[in-house]
Amino acid sequence: MVGYLVRRVLQSILGVILVSLATFILLQLLPGGPARAILGPRATPDQLQQFITQNNYDKPLFVQFGLWFAGLLHGDLGYSYKLNQTVSGVIADHLPKTLVLMALSTVVALVIAIPLGIYQARKRNTLGDYLLTGFSFVFYAMPSFLLAFLLIILFAFYLPWFSPEAPQSDSLIQILADGKGLVLPVATLALITIAAFSRYTRSSVMENLTQDYVRTAAANGATEGRIVVVHVLRNALIPVVTLLGLSLPTLFAGALIVESVFNYPGMGFVFWQEAIVRDYPTLLGVTLVVAVATVVGSLLADIAYAVLDPRVKYT
Repeated sequence: MVGYLVRRVLQSILGVILVSLATFILLQLLPGGPARAILGPRATPDQLQQFITQNNYDKPLFVQFGLWFAGLLHGDLGYSYKLNQTVSGVIADHLPKTLVLMALSTVVALVIAIPLGIYQARKRNTLGDYLLTGFSFVFYAMPSFLLAFLLIILFAFYLPWFSPEAPQSDSLIQILADGKGLVLPVATLALITIAAFSRYTRSSVMENLTQDYVRTAAANGATEGRIVVVHVLRNALIPVVTLLGLSLPTLFAGALIVESVFNYPGMGFVFWQEAIVRDYPTLLGVTLVVAVATVVGSLLADIAYAVLDPRVKYT
């Protein structure tokens, strides 16, 4: 298994390099070139030339990429002239807030989805199974902005239980302290992901319930509940762990919309705002960070799969 893990780490490093190359190519393909796209249409020829010289855009492309990639390794993602701040600083300010939102929604989704999946597997092809499947598919198919608006209308206006706006503080502690402001954004992201997690859990539990070790445990007098919790659950959660590592892009895409609807000051909201004003360095920097997170998430999912499932042999 060690050899497999080493290969996966090397593949992930190669994936990060390829993602960086793709981002660099996108930078070169900006309308009018990087200098004109970043400085805007009002930049003078002297300003453009100075920008090109300062950022090494007058050098061959392979040299530009080498210098640009070396800067990435030192945390230099460029400079946002719209925000008058480094892109690394922008991401450092807002990424933790998005991670908090994603983490809370994922925990809520797993806490609800895993028991639902187990229940549906044990009561498969019953009315309860069909109803839960229908509700799950409805939420899964519903656009995140529509679900967010429906929750706001229902729980912030008709039933004024929660705030229609997310916490606005720059402090994570204060954001976490504002529980009412977090409920609707977290619920929106959680409801979208519950369907996928519950369906994977249902299918995996159903598959494991037909295995020989389950029949052996039942023959030894174990109750159905003990069989599911003690014997089946660990094996059944392996696909869920894999899905969890691969769901980062989906979670961020959902967070982008949800943060915009609820005015939540996270990275998705910044990405949306800077897309409106064509802040290309910030857009490419955020895209690169999300892509790298996707590669890392895939690696962690594979490592978790290898640890949780010793039956699989890796050659």
